[in-house]
Amino acid sequence: MAMKNDSSVIEFILMGLTDKPELQPPLFFLLLVNYVVTVMGNLSLINLICLNSHLHTPMYFFLFNLSFIDLCYSFVITPKMLMSFLSERNIISFAGCMTQLFFYCFFVSSECYVLTAMACDRYVAICKPLLYTVTMSPRVCSLLMSGSYMMGFACAMVLTECTIRLIFCDSNIIDHYMCDTFPLLQLSCSSTYASQLVVSIIVFKAIIPSSLIIFLSYTLILFNVLHMSSSKGRSKAFSTCGSHIITVGLFYGFGMLTHVKPSSAGFVEQEKFFSVFYTNVVPMLNPLIYSLRNRDVKLAVKKTLKRITG
Repeated sequence: MAMKNDSSVIEFILMGLTDKPELQPPLFFLLLVNYVVTVMGNLSLINLICLNSHLHTPMYFFLFNLSFIDLCYSFVITPKMLMSFLSERNIISFAGCMTQLFFYCFFVSSECYVLTAMACDRYVAICKPLLYTVTMSPRVCSLLMSGSYMMGFACAMVLTECTIRLIFCDSNIIDHYMCDTFPLLQLSCSSTYASQLVVSIIVFKAIIPSSLIIFLSYTLILFNVLHMSSSKGRSKAFSTCGSHIITVGLFYGFGMLTHVKPSSAGFVEQEKFFSVFYTNVVPMLNPLIYSLRNRDVKLAVKKTLKRITG
């Protein structure tokens, strides 16, 4: 993927989250705390899964990858975002901008497919429990994860290539805190029709099939749970799915609020506001959701602490 085009622009200026001076210090502090909690939370969950053998199951294999992805795309976005609060001009090179865009698209697309794989795992665990060990074998889980990363890579390549082909003339100011596809499309002085069409196709090809699979999986799970004779079995089924449903709701909910919006310039501030939740808050909440609602993770924490202190 060549990092060259016919633009006169060799660098961009990221405007950041807000231009109001009175909001800069509190926002910087909140986002810094958010970043530290995100890194510590996801690293802790990754380590817990690695160190505790009772967590070496398909469900936690997928959760391990989810935490890894959340950790990585917080590294891609947040440090540069924090820089906008500390410097007068938050400059990023053209190559740096395209690199950030690629990895952002890669990790977000991969997360979309990982969440889909997790929904399939819950469906097999609840609706086909006798076939679970065979169906969700280590080979199948590895193939699902490899496919998720490959699809994420393909989406990121296409979206980044479309953006690299755009021509940027005099204006190099991005009214955002990161290099995202839509702000760059708005900044381009060349025709963006073809690029917008390709971006829309890629986004819908990633979202629609994944959403349908997740929806179908949970419809079948709900149907199966409602026909269970044991209230204890129903409670256990709902508890194992609850964390994933919350994660999916946050990911897709804030994703839609960020990107599915009118193209009016008046909605730029709204987009930035919702994208903070999408890129910063959701990766922080995921390990907390799975830790606070999960007895296996709580048990792993106790075992690990006992091992360290003992």
